[in-house]
Amino acid sequence: MAFASLFYSVLLLFSTGTLRKERGLNKGEPYEDILSSTDTKPISILVPAYNEEAGVVNSVRSLLSMNYPEYEVIVINDGSKDQTLELLIEAFQMQQVDLVSRKQLSTKKIKAIYRSRLFHNIYVVDKENGGKADALNAGINVSRYPYICSLDGDSVLENDALLKVMKPIIDSNETVIATGGSVRIANGSEVERGQVVQVNLPTNPLAIMQVIEYLRAFLMGRIGLSKYNLLLIISGAFGVFNKSWVIKAGGYKVGTVGEDMELVVRLHRQIKKEKVNRTIKYIPDPVCWTEAPESLAVLRSQRTRWQRGLFETIRLHWRMLFNPTYKQVGLISMPYFLLIELLGAVVEFAAYLYIFLGIILSFVSLEMSLFLFILTWVYGSYLSVWGVLLEEWSSRRYPKKKHLIILFLYASSEVFWYRPLTIIWRLEGIWQAIRKNTEWGVMTRKGISK
Repeated sequence: MAFASLFYSVLLLFSTGTLRKERGLNKGEPYEDILSSTDTKPISILVPAYNEEAGVVNSVRSLLSMNYPEYEVIVINDGSKDQTLELLIEAFQMQQVDLVSRKQLSTKKIKAIYRSRLFHNIYVVDKENGGKADALNAGINVSRYPYICSLDGDSVLENDALLKVMKPIIDSNETVIATGGSVRIANGSEVERGQVVQVNLPTNPLAIMQVIEYLRAFLMGRIGLSKYNLLLIISGAFGVFNKSWVIKAGGYKVGTVGEDMELVVRLHRQIKKEKVNRTIKYIPDPVCWTEAPESLAVLRSQRTRWQRGLFETIRLHWRMLFNPTYKQVGLISMPYFLLIELLGAVVEFAAYLYIFLGIILSFVSLEMSLFLFILTWVYGSYLSVWGVLLEEWSSRRYPKKKHLIILFLYASSEVFWYRPLTIIWRLEGIWQAIRKNTEWGVMTRKGISK
Protein backbone atom coordinates (compact mmCIF):
# COMPACT_ATOMS: atom_id res chain seq x y z
CA MET A 1 0.00 0.00 0.00
CA ALA A 2 2.86 2.34 0.87
CA PHE A 3 4.56 1.66 -2.48
CA ALA A 4 1.33 2.18 -4.43
CA SER A 5 0.49 5.34 -2.48
CA LEU A 6 3.93 6.81 -3.10
CA PHE A 7 3.77 6.03 -6.82
CA TYR A 8 0.30 7.55 -7.21
CA SER A 9 1.38 10.65 -5.27
CA VAL A 10 4.34 11.18 -7.60
CA LEU A 11 2.07 10.77 -10.64
CA LEU A 12 -0.32 13.29 -9.09
CA LEU A 13 2.47 15.85 -8.69
CA PHE A 14 3.63 15.37 -12.29
CA SER A 15 0.07 15.63 -13.62
CA THR A 16 -0.75 18.73 -11.60
CA GLY A 17 2.44 20.43 -12.79
CA THR A 18 1.75 19.61 -16.43
CA LEU A 19 -1.84 20.84 -16.29
CA ARG A 20 -0.74 23.98 -14.44
CA LYS A 21 1.61 24.91 -17.29
CA GLU A 22 -1.18 24.46 -19.84
CA ARG A 23 -3.87 26.22 -17.82
CA GLY A 24 -4.79 29.62 -19.14
CA LEU A 25 -3.17 29.11 -22.53
CA ASN A 26 -5.18 29.93 -25.61
CA LYS A 27 -5.85 26.38 -26.76
CA GLY A 28 -7.38 27.37 -30.06
CA GLU A 29 -4.68 29.60 -31.48
CA PRO A 30 -1.77 27.10 -31.74
CA TYR A 31 -3.83 24.79 -33.95
CA GLU A 32 -4.67 27.31 -36.67
CA ASP A 33 -1.17 26.98 -38.16
CA ILE A 34 -1.52 23.19 -38.31
CA LEU A 35 -4.53 23.46 -40.60
CA SER A 36 -2.51 25.16 -43.33
CA SER A 37 0.91 23.62 -42.67
CA THR A 38 2.45 21.25 -45.22
CA ASP A 39 3.86 19.29 -42.27
CA THR A 40 0.36 18.21 -41.27
CA LYS A 41 0.17 14.64 -42.52
CA PRO A 42 -3.15 13.08 -43.60
CA ILE A 43 -4.73 10.49 -41.30
CA SER A 44 -6.64 7.26 -41.87
CA ILE A 45 -9.27 6.84 -39.15
CA LEU A 46 -9.88 3.13 -38.52
CA VAL A 47 -13.19 2.17 -36.92
CA PRO A 48 -13.45 -1.58 -36.17
CA ALA A 49 -17.11 -2.54 -35.80
CA TYR A 50 -18.62 -5.78 -34.56
CA ASN A 51 -22.36 -5.63 -33.85
CA GLU A 52 -22.27 -1.83 -33.47
CA GLU A 53 -25.62 -1.07 -35.12
CA ALA A 54 -26.72 1.07 -32.15
CA GLY A 55 -24.12 3.78 -32.65
CA VAL A 56 -21.82 3.24 -35.62
CA VAL A 57 -23.72 5.49 -38.09
CA ASN A 58 -23.70 8.45 -35.73
CA SER A 59 -20.07 7.84 -34.83
CA VAL A 60 -19.10 7.98 -38.50
CA ARG A 61 -21.34 11.02 -39.02
CA SER A 62 -19.49 12.81 -36.20
CA LEU A 63 -16.24 12.32 -38.13
CA LEU A 64 -17.52 14.20 -41.18
CA SER A 65 -17.17 17.55 -39.41
CA MET A 66 -13.64 17.01 -38.10
CA ASN A 67 -11.49 20.14 -38.24
CA TYR A 68 -8.54 18.58 -40.08
CA PRO A 69 -7.04 19.18 -43.56
CA GLU A 70 -7.13 15.67 -45.02
CA TYR A 71 -8.36 12.35 -43.66
CA GLU A 72 -10.27 9.23 -44.60
CA VAL A 73 -12.64 7.12 -42.51
CA ILE A 74 -12.41 3.34 -42.85
CA VAL A 75 -15.05 1.31 -41.01
CA ILE A 76 -14.08 -2.35 -40.75
CA ASN A 77 -17.15 -4.56 -40.40
CA ASP A 78 -15.68 -7.58 -38.64
CA GLY A 79 -18.30 -10.15 -39.56
CA SER A 80 -21.11 -8.46 -37.62
CA LYS A 81 -24.25 -10.54 -37.04
CA ASP A 82 -26.54 -7.53 -36.72
CA GLN A 83 -27.40 -4.71 -39.16
CA THR A 84 -24.09 -2.82 -38.87
CA LEU A 85 -23.13 -3.23 -42.54
CA GLU A 86 -26.63 -2.64 -43.92
CA LEU A 87 -27.13 0.54 -41.89
CA LEU A 88 -23.80 1.95 -43.08
CA ILE A 89 -24.57 1.16 -46.72
CA GLU A 90 -27.98 2.81 -46.46
CA ALA A 91 -26.92 5.89 -44.45
CA PHE A 92 -23.94 6.81 -46.63
CA GLN A 93 -25.06 5.34 -49.97
CA MET A 94 -22.11 2.96 -50.14
CA GLN A 95 -21.21 1.22 -53.38
CA GLN A 96 -18.75 -1.60 -53.88
CA VAL A 97 -15.39 -0.60 -55.40
CA ASP A 98 -12.28 -2.38 -56.65
CA LEU A 99 -9.76 -0.89 -54.24
CA VAL A 100 -6.26 -2.36 -54.26
CA SER A 101 -4.91 -2.96 -50.76
CA ARG A 102 -1.34 -3.90 -49.95
CA LYS A 103 -1.30 -6.95 -47.69
CA GLN A 104 1.36 -5.67 -45.31
CA LEU A 105 -0.23 -7.52 -42.40
CA SER A 106 -1.89 -10.93 -42.45
CA THR A 107 -5.68 -10.81 -41.86
CA LYS A 108 -8.87 -12.76 -42.37
CA LYS A 109 -10.39 -12.61 -45.86
CA ILE A 110 -11.81 -9.27 -47.02
CA LYS A 111 -15.14 -9.93 -48.75
CA ALA A 112 -15.80 -6.47 -50.18
CA ILE A 113 -14.80 -2.81 -49.96
CA TYR A 114 -17.40 -0.06 -50.26
CA ARG A 115 -17.08 3.68 -50.85
CA SER A 116 -19.67 6.35 -50.10
CA ARG A 117 -21.23 8.16 -53.03
CA LEU A 118 -22.01 11.08 -50.71
CA PHE A 119 -18.62 11.43 -49.02
CA HIS A 120 -15.67 10.10 -51.00
CA ASN A 121 -13.44 9.81 -47.95
CA ILE A 122 -15.66 7.20 -46.23
CA TYR A 123 -14.99 3.51 -46.82
CA VAL A 124 -16.41 0.30 -45.38
CA VAL A 125 -14.39 -2.92 -45.37
CA ASP A 126 -16.53 -6.03 -45.03
CA LYS A 127 -14.47 -8.99 -43.81
CA GLU A 128 -14.69 -12.32 -42.09
CA ASN A 129 -14.71 -12.21 -38.30
CA GLY A 130 -11.22 -12.24 -36.83
CA GLY A 131 -11.43 -10.02 -33.76
CA LYS A 132 -10.62 -6.38 -33.16
CA ALA A 133 -6.86 -6.71 -33.77
CA ASP A 134 -7.45 -8.48 -37.08
CA ALA A 135 -9.97 -5.81 -38.11
CA LEU A 136 -7.48 -3.02 -37.35
CA ASN A 137 -4.79 -4.81 -39.36
CA ALA A 138 -7.19 -5.09 -42.30
CA GLY A 139 -7.85 -1.36 -41.99
CA ILE A 140 -4.11 -0.66 -42.05
CA ASN A 141 -3.78 -2.69 -45.27
CA VAL A 142 -6.55 -0.68 -46.94
CA SER A 143 -5.47 2.72 -45.57
CA ARG A 144 -3.66 5.19 -47.84
CA TYR A 145 -2.20 7.67 -45.35
CA PRO A 146 0.98 7.66 -43.19
CA TYR A 147 -0.84 8.01 -39.85
CA ILE A 148 -3.66 5.87 -38.49
CA CYS A 149 -6.17 6.74 -35.81
CA SER A 150 -7.86 3.84 -34.04
CA LEU A 151 -11.38 4.65 -32.89
CA ASP A 152 -14.08 2.49 -31.31
CA GLY A 153 -17.33 2.10 -33.21
CA ASP A 154 -19.37 3.72 -30.44
CA SER A 155 -17.11 6.75 -29.94
CA VAL A 156 -17.58 10.43 -30.80
CA LEU A 157 -14.63 12.79 -31.35
CA GLU A 158 -14.67 16.49 -30.61
CA ASN A 159 -14.08 18.65 -33.71
CA ASP A 160 -10.47 19.65 -32.97
CA ALA A 161 -9.40 16.32 -31.47
CA LEU A 162 -7.26 15.25 -34.45
CA LEU A 163 -5.47 18.62 -34.62
CA LYS A 164 -4.64 18.48 -30.94
CA VAL A 165 -3.46 14.89 -30.92
CA MET A 166 -1.29 15.45 -34.01
CA LYS A 167 0.36 18.64 -32.73
CA PRO A 168 3.03 16.87 -30.60
CA ILE A 169 3.93 14.69 -33.59
CA ILE A 170 4.35 17.72 -35.86
CA ASP A 171 6.20 19.78 -33.22
CA SER A 172 8.64 16.94 -32.56
CA ASN A 173 9.49 16.54 -36.25
CA GLU A 174 7.84 13.11 -36.04
CA THR A 175 10.05 11.76 -33.23
CA VAL A 176 6.76 11.20 -31.38
CA ILE A 177 5.41 8.05 -33.05
CA ALA A 178 2.14 7.62 -31.15
CA THR A 179 -0.23 9.78 -29.15
CA GLY A 180 -3.35 9.09 -27.15
CA GLY A 181 -6.15 11.41 -26.14
CA SER A 182 -8.58 11.51 -23.23
CA VAL A 183 -11.69 9.36 -23.19
CA ARG A 184 -14.80 10.63 -21.40
CA ILE A 185 -18.13 9.01 -20.54
CA ALA A 186 -20.97 10.24 -22.73
CA ASN A 187 -23.83 8.59 -20.81
CA GLY A 188 -26.28 11.26 -19.72
CA SER A 189 -24.93 13.91 -22.08
CA GLU A 190 -26.88 15.29 -25.03
CA VAL A 191 -25.37 14.08 -28.30
CA GLU A 192 -26.96 15.20 -31.55
CA ARG A 193 -25.79 14.17 -35.01
CA GLY A 194 -22.47 12.98 -33.68
CA GLN A 195 -21.66 16.05 -31.56
CA VAL A 196 -21.80 16.51 -27.79
CA VAL A 197 -24.00 19.58 -27.35
CA GLN A 198 -24.49 19.42 -23.58
CA VAL A 199 -22.28 17.63 -21.03
CA ASN A 200 -24.21 16.05 -18.16
CA LEU A 201 -23.52 13.39 -15.57
CA PRO A 202 -25.09 9.96 -16.01
CA THR A 203 -27.92 8.99 -13.70
CA ASN A 204 -26.76 5.38 -13.42
CA PRO A 205 -24.49 4.85 -10.34
CA LEU A 206 -22.17 2.46 -12.22
CA ALA A 207 -21.68 5.00 -15.02
CA ILE A 208 -20.98 7.80 -12.51
CA MET A 209 -18.26 5.70 -10.89
CA GLN A 210 -16.73 5.13 -14.30
CA VAL A 211 -16.63 8.90 -14.88
CA ILE A 212 -14.52 9.18 -11.72
CA GLU A 213 -12.34 6.25 -12.77
CA TYR A 214 -11.65 7.73 -16.19
CA LEU A 215 -10.78 11.15 -14.76
CA ARG A 216 -8.39 9.54 -12.28
CA ALA A 217 -6.80 7.23 -14.84
CA PHE A 218 -6.36 9.77 -17.64
CA LEU A 219 -5.71 13.05 -15.81
CA MET A 220 -3.49 11.54 -13.11
CA GLY A 221 -2.05 8.26 -14.33
CA ARG A 222 -1.38 8.84 -18.01
CA ILE A 223 -0.21 12.43 -17.79
CA GLY A 224 2.32 11.42 -15.14
CA LEU A 225 3.55 8.37 -17.05
CA SER A 226 3.74 10.26 -20.34
CA LYS A 227 5.99 12.96 -18.90
CA TYR A 228 9.02 10.63 -18.89
CA ASN A 229 8.06 8.32 -21.78
CA LEU A 230 6.68 5.67 -19.39
CA LEU A 231 3.33 5.30 -21.11
CA LEU A 232 2.34 1.71 -21.89
CA ILE A 233 -1.31 2.25 -22.80
CA ILE A 234 -2.97 4.24 -25.54
CA SER A 235 -6.67 3.59 -25.28
CA GLY A 236 -8.13 1.56 -28.12
CA ALA A 237 -11.00 4.05 -28.09
CA PHE A 238 -8.78 6.88 -29.38
CA GLY A 239 -5.12 6.82 -30.41
CA VAL A 240 -2.94 7.98 -33.32
CA PHE A 241 0.05 5.98 -34.59
CA ASN A 242 2.77 6.35 -37.20
CA LYS A 243 1.71 3.60 -39.60
CA SER A 244 5.23 2.63 -40.66
CA TRP A 245 6.20 1.98 -37.02
CA VAL A 246 3.09 -0.11 -36.43
CA ILE A 247 3.89 -2.23 -39.49
CA LYS A 248 7.55 -2.61 -38.43
CA ALA A 249 6.36 -3.79 -35.02
CA GLY A 250 4.14 -6.39 -36.68
CA GLY A 251 0.75 -4.69 -36.42
CA TYR A 252 -1.87 -5.48 -33.82
CA LYS A 253 -1.42 -8.92 -32.25
CA VAL A 254 -4.28 -11.27 -33.06
CA GLY A 255 -5.38 -13.58 -30.26
CA THR A 256 -5.03 -11.13 -27.39
CA VAL A 257 -7.83 -9.08 -25.85
CA GLY A 258 -5.44 -6.29 -24.84
CA GLU A 259 -4.25 -5.42 -28.33
CA ASP A 260 -3.95 -1.68 -27.60
CA MET A 261 -1.53 -2.05 -24.66
CA GLU A 262 0.35 -4.92 -26.26
CA LEU A 263 1.08 -2.83 -29.37
CA VAL A 264 2.41 0.10 -27.32
CA VAL A 265 4.75 -2.22 -25.38
CA ARG A 266 5.94 -3.71 -28.67
CA LEU A 267 6.59 -0.23 -30.03
CA HIS A 268 8.81 0.46 -27.01
CA ARG A 269 10.72 -2.74 -27.84
CA GLN A 270 11.02 -1.70 -31.48
CA ILE A 271 12.40 1.70 -30.44
CA LYS A 272 15.03 -0.01 -28.29
CA LYS A 273 15.84 -2.48 -31.08
CA GLU A 274 16.52 0.32 -33.55
CA LYS A 275 18.33 2.44 -30.94
CA VAL A 276 16.57 5.64 -31.97
CA ASN A 277 15.06 8.53 -30.06
CA ARG A 278 11.30 8.05 -30.32
CA THR A 279 8.59 8.74 -27.76
CA ILE A 280 4.93 7.97 -27.05
CA LYS A 281 2.76 10.74 -25.62
CA TYR A 282 -0.58 11.26 -23.92
CA ILE A 283 -2.42 14.51 -24.66
CA PRO A 284 -5.08 15.41 -22.06
CA ASP A 285 -7.06 17.94 -24.09
CA PRO A 286 -8.27 15.98 -27.17
CA VAL A 287 -11.46 14.27 -26.03
CA CYS A 288 -13.24 11.19 -27.30
CA TRP A 289 -16.69 10.49 -25.89
CA THR A 290 -17.76 6.88 -25.43
CA GLU A 291 -20.61 4.87 -23.96
CA ALA A 292 -19.95 3.21 -20.59
CA PRO A 293 -21.61 -0.02 -19.42
CA GLU A 294 -24.61 0.52 -17.16
CA SER A 295 -25.21 -3.06 -16.06
CA LEU A 296 -23.17 -5.23 -13.72
CA ALA A 297 -22.96 -8.06 -16.26
CA VAL A 298 -21.56 -5.91 -19.09
CA LEU A 299 -19.20 -3.98 -16.79
CA ARG A 300 -17.92 -7.25 -15.33
CA SER A 301 -17.27 -8.57 -18.85
CA GLN A 302 -15.34 -5.41 -19.73
CA ARG A 303 -13.20 -5.40 -16.58
CA THR A 304 -12.29 -9.08 -16.72
CA ARG A 305 -11.28 -8.54 -20.36
CA TRP A 306 -9.08 -5.58 -19.41
CA GLN A 307 -7.36 -7.66 -16.73
CA ARG A 308 -6.82 -10.54 -19.13
CA GLY A 309 -5.29 -8.09 -21.61
CA LEU A 310 -2.90 -6.79 -18.95
CA PHE A 311 -1.93 -10.33 -17.94
CA GLU A 312 -1.32 -11.35 -21.55
CA THR A 313 0.83 -8.30 -22.27
CA ILE A 314 3.04 -8.87 -19.24
CA ARG A 315 3.29 -12.59 -20.04
CA LEU A 316 4.29 -11.90 -23.65
CA HIS A 317 6.90 -9.29 -22.68
CA TRP A 318 8.08 -10.58 -19.30
CA ARG A 319 11.72 -10.27 -20.35
CA MET A 320 11.33 -6.50 -20.14
CA LEU A 321 10.53 -6.66 -16.41
CA PHE A 322 13.29 -5.11 -14.26
CA ASN A 323 15.49 -5.16 -17.37
CA PRO A 324 17.83 -2.12 -17.49
CA THR A 325 18.16 -2.60 -21.26
CA TYR A 326 14.73 -1.00 -21.60
CA LYS A 327 15.63 1.81 -19.19
CA GLN A 328 12.64 3.48 -17.50
CA VAL A 329 10.11 1.27 -19.28
CA GLY A 330 11.75 -1.91 -17.99
CA LEU A 331 12.61 -0.58 -14.54
CA ILE A 332 9.50 1.51 -13.76
CA SER A 333 6.56 1.05 -16.16
CA MET A 334 6.51 -2.72 -16.45
CA PRO A 335 7.05 -3.32 -12.69
CA TYR A 336 4.31 -0.79 -11.92
CA PHE A 337 1.79 -2.59 -14.11
CA LEU A 338 2.84 -5.98 -12.71
CA LEU A 339 2.95 -5.13 -9.01
CA ILE A 340 0.17 -2.56 -8.72
CA GLU A 341 -2.24 -2.97 -11.63
CA LEU A 342 -2.08 -6.77 -11.92
CA LEU A 343 -0.98 -8.25 -8.57
CA GLY A 344 -2.45 -5.37 -6.56
CA ALA A 345 -5.87 -7.00 -6.79
CA VAL A 346 -4.50 -10.25 -5.38
CA VAL A 347 -2.76 -8.47 -2.50
CA GLU A 348 -5.79 -6.34 -1.69
CA PHE A 349 -8.18 -9.31 -1.67
CA ALA A 350 -5.77 -11.30 0.50
CA ALA A 351 -5.58 -8.36 2.91
CA TYR A 352 -9.37 -8.14 3.19
CA LEU A 353 -9.55 -11.89 3.81
CA TYR A 354 -6.72 -11.82 6.34
CA ILE A 355 -8.26 -8.97 8.33
CA PHE A 356 -11.73 -10.55 8.25
CA LEU A 357 -10.41 -13.88 9.52
CA GLY A 358 -8.11 -12.09 11.94
CA ILE A 359 -11.00 -10.29 13.61
CA ILE A 360 -13.06 -13.49 13.88
CA LEU A 361 -10.15 -15.56 15.20
CA SER A 362 -8.74 -12.71 17.33
CA PHE A 363 -5.25 -12.52 15.87
CA VAL A 364 -5.83 -9.03 14.38
CA SER A 365 -7.09 -6.18 16.55
CA LEU A 366 -10.34 -4.51 15.62
CA GLU A 367 -8.83 -1.07 16.31
CA MET A 368 -5.94 -1.62 13.89
CA SER A 369 -8.34 -2.97 11.25
CA LEU A 370 -10.55 0.09 11.55
CA PHE A 371 -7.51 2.36 11.35
CA LEU A 372 -6.26 0.70 8.15
CA PHE A 373 -9.73 0.79 6.62
CA ILE A 374 -10.18 4.49 7.37
CA LEU A 375 -6.69 5.23 6.04
CA THR A 376 -7.47 3.36 2.81
CA TRP A 377 -10.84 5.08 2.49
CA VAL A 378 -9.41 8.57 3.04
CA TYR A 379 -6.49 8.08 0.65
CA GLY A 380 -8.64 6.47 -2.07
CA SER A 381 -11.21 9.25 -1.81
CA TYR A 382 -8.41 11.82 -1.88
CA LEU A 383 -7.08 10.47 -5.20
CA SER A 384 -10.55 10.30 -6.74
CA VAL A 385 -11.44 13.83 -5.62
CA TRP A 386 -8.15 15.12 -7.04
CA GLY A 387 -9.01 13.52 -10.38
CA VAL A 388 -12.32 15.41 -10.38
CA LEU A 389 -10.60 18.65 -9.35
CA LEU A 390 -8.01 18.32 -12.12
CA GLU A 391 -10.85 18.03 -14.63
CA GLU A 392 -12.56 21.11 -13.19
CA TRP A 393 -9.27 23.01 -13.09
CA SER A 394 -8.11 22.15 -16.60
CA SER A 395 -11.22 22.00 -18.80
CA ARG A 396 -14.42 22.54 -16.77
CA ARG A 397 -16.45 20.03 -18.75
CA TYR A 398 -18.82 19.61 -15.81
CA PRO A 399 -19.71 23.27 -15.17
CA LYS A 400 -22.60 22.77 -12.73
CA LYS A 401 -21.77 22.76 -9.01
CA LYS A 402 -24.19 19.91 -8.39
CA HIS A 403 -22.13 17.77 -10.78
CA LEU A 404 -19.01 18.28 -8.66
CA ILE A 405 -20.91 17.57 -5.45
CA ILE A 406 -22.29 14.32 -6.89
CA LEU A 407 -18.82 13.28 -8.08
CA PHE A 408 -17.29 14.05 -4.67
CA LEU A 409 -19.98 12.03 -2.86
CA TYR A 410 -19.59 9.06 -5.17
CA ALA A 411 -15.79 9.25 -4.88
CA SER A 412 -16.16 9.01 -1.10
CA SER A 413 -18.40 5.94 -1.41
CA GLU A 414 -16.17 3.98 -3.79
CA VAL A 415 -14.41 1.86 -1.18
CA PHE A 416 -17.70 0.62 0.28
CA TRP A 417 -19.18 -0.97 -2.84
CA TYR A 418 -17.54 -0.24 -6.19
CA ARG A 419 -13.93 -1.07 -5.41
CA PRO A 420 -14.71 -4.52 -3.93
CA LEU A 421 -16.59 -5.34 -7.14
CA THR A 422 -13.66 -4.30 -9.34
CA ILE A 423 -11.25 -6.32 -7.15
CA ILE A 424 -13.38 -9.45 -7.63
CA TRP A 425 -13.60 -8.84 -11.39
CA ARG A 426 -9.85 -8.28 -11.67
CA LEU A 427 -9.22 -11.57 -9.85
CA GLU A 428 -11.66 -13.27 -12.17
CA GLY A 429 -9.81 -11.80 -15.14
CA ILE A 430 -6.49 -13.16 -13.86
CA TRP A 431 -8.03 -16.60 -13.44
CA GLN A 432 -9.46 -16.47 -16.97
CA ALA A 433 -6.05 -15.43 -18.32
CA ILE A 434 -4.37 -18.35 -16.54
CA ARG A 435 -6.91 -20.65 -18.17
CA LYS A 436 -6.18 -18.86 -21.49
CA ASN A 437 -9.75 -17.72 -22.03
CA THR A 438 -9.66 -15.49 -25.13
CA GLU A 439 -13.38 -14.70 -25.41
CA TRP A 440 -14.10 -10.99 -25.95
CA GLY A 441 -17.32 -10.95 -23.94
CA VAL A 442 -20.58 -9.13 -24.57
CA MET A 443 -20.78 -5.33 -24.81
CA THR A 444 -24.41 -4.26 -25.20
CA ARG A 445 -24.81 -0.77 -26.67
CA LYS A 446 -27.78 1.53 -26.30
CA GLY A 447 -26.28 4.25 -28.50
CA ILE A 448 -25.25 7.72 -27.30
CA SER A 449 -26.32 9.86 -30.24
CA LYS A 450 -29.65 10.98 -31.63
